Amino acid sequence: MRGLTRAIRSISLLGAAAILVGACGGASEGRGASPPSPAPAKAASLVVVNAHVWTGDAANPWAEAVAVAGERIVAVGANAAVRGLVGPGAKVIDAHGCMVTPGFIDTHLHLGGGSFSLASVQLRDVTSKAQLAERLAAYVKLVPKGTWVRGGEWDHTLWGGDLPTKAWIDAVTPDHPVWIDRLDGHMALANSAALAAAKVDRSTKDVEGGAVVRDASGEPTGIFKDNAMALVKAAIPSHTSSEWSAALDAGMTYLNAQGVTSAHAMGTFEELDALRRLRESGTRRVRVVLQLPLVDWAKLRDEVRAKGRGDDWLRIGGLKGFVDGSLGSHTAAMLEPFSDGPSDKGLFVTPPELLYEWTKAADTAGLQVAVHAIGDRAVRTQLDVFERVAKENGPRDRRFRVEHVQHVAPVDIPRFAALGVIASMQPYHAIDDGRWAEKVIGPDRAKGSYAWRSLLDAHATVVFGSDWPVAPATPLEGIYAALTRATLDGKRPGGWVPEQKITLEEALRAYTASAAFAGFQGEVGVLRAGMLADLVVLDKDLAALAPAAIRSAHVTTTIVGGRVVHEAR
Repeated sequence: MRGLTRAIRSISLLGAAAILVGACGGASEGRGASPPSPAPAKAASLVVVNAHVWTGDAANPWAEAVAVAGERIVAVGANAAVRGLVGPGAKVIDAHGCMVTPGFIDTHLHLGGGSFSLASVQLRDVTSKAQLAERLAAYVKLVPKGTWVRGGEWDHTLWGGDLPTKAWIDAVTPDHPVWIDRLDGHMALANSAALAAAKVDRSTKDVEGGAVVRDASGEPTGIFKDNAMALVKAAIPSHTSSEWSAALDAGMTYLNAQGVTSAHAMGTFEELDALRRLRESGTRRVRVVLQLPLVDWAKLRDEVRAKGRGDDWLRIGGLKGFVDGSLGSHTAAMLEPFSDGPSDKGLFVTPPELLYEWTKAADTAGLQVAVHAIGDRAVRTQLDVFERVAKENGPRDRRFRVEHVQHVAPVDIPRFAALGVIASMQPYHAIDDGRWAEKVIGPDRAKGSYAWRSLLDAHATVVFGSDWPVAPATPLEGIYAALTRATLDGKRPGGWVPEQKITLEEALRAYTASAAFAGFQGEVGVLRAGMLADLVVLDKDLAALAPAAIRSAHVTTTIVGGRVVHEAR
């Protein structure tokens, strides 16, 4: 995390502790701040003053200062009023005219996978076959023989598009089983040691909803797609409790540095156990809404009945399923064939009738259902499922979600609002995929790609996340992507499908108030008296920047439940 070098000075302000000074060039007094919230009965333990505060509260959208007592906000308003609430020993943060927002809520990430990836081999920027082998050769020297090498997040489009094979890496990894993911998580490469451990060979049968890529002789090349990935995953040993603890601690540190205070995590029951241990230890620093596999709906139903849905630190009750795979792996389910594969429309990871059965059963049990759908055929299929289930089960506050919503047929866009289905999307993917997506789906279908403007104009609820470790969990980069749509290769500075750009406040809301709604988090996402004190201080005022400059902004302070969990030095 690139931090802003800031001057830190200790002075006394009404008996307060150190004041942290930002660098936005002056106090924010008089900048359209609303009157303060009613004065609290007790003194504030932490205040942020001289800020341009975007509250997310329609009744009081902008303010100058925020006061916190314990874990809750007690006032949001003008500097003078908030300064009057400072108690003895309180921490006072001078934002120096910079922006303050509610804590960012990442509505779609893989907390376990992302946390473990921080210590894994890093392959995202590899640009050649030789570099892939070199990076792995260097990494295996750091770990004991027999250790599984996982993670990676390679991108074959960076070296021309050829899929890697086990032959590329076997010579440098003879003593380590290797299972490295493509960055989208829908395709992975195994070396020969991993195939041997998994007992996978040319006699292994194909898997419905997935693919075992083979050479001309029928021998597996080492590439597995979607459901076929389970053939190798079954052989990988589980992480120990201590490994989980270390990984989650690193993951929370990373997320806090990006301003992430809540995460909607697509996880497992093993991860749930690890998060419960973390909660009991008191070392929690990120609120987690955990989504368990849709296939396990009955197990989650029983878990909720026995132990409840949790609290504002760890909430369960949601399920995540799959319709299709990914565009980059050619496993997204499309209405028409891929432009570079005239006979290929992708695949269904889960058959539609099974999606219906699981969704209906989960909804009947009062559980929230979120389903991954990337291709336009996948999105339509899941909307059809949600519509059918809602009609059959009757009205209730269910907050169905479609995850990713990357490519949508125009006629399906109004259905999100009409059905009350939340579009959970990841803006960074747009500036990444925009480098190559039109080669796969053509320019006409690309007009429905990452259609944030169209969805918002149709009154859909749009929420933002990262899909970490598929993409970095960096909300500021996500906001930059939503406002500019400028592709990562620099070739579309005006934006890929620029008519789908949105405004700063729309992007902020997708990371805060709307995101909280999507996770049934009623006490975060807005800066208002009585809410939990989750907020972020930035080193710039985003509202004063050109959209292209937003990517240069950084988080200086992250506060969760009234406690500072990250400070840039």
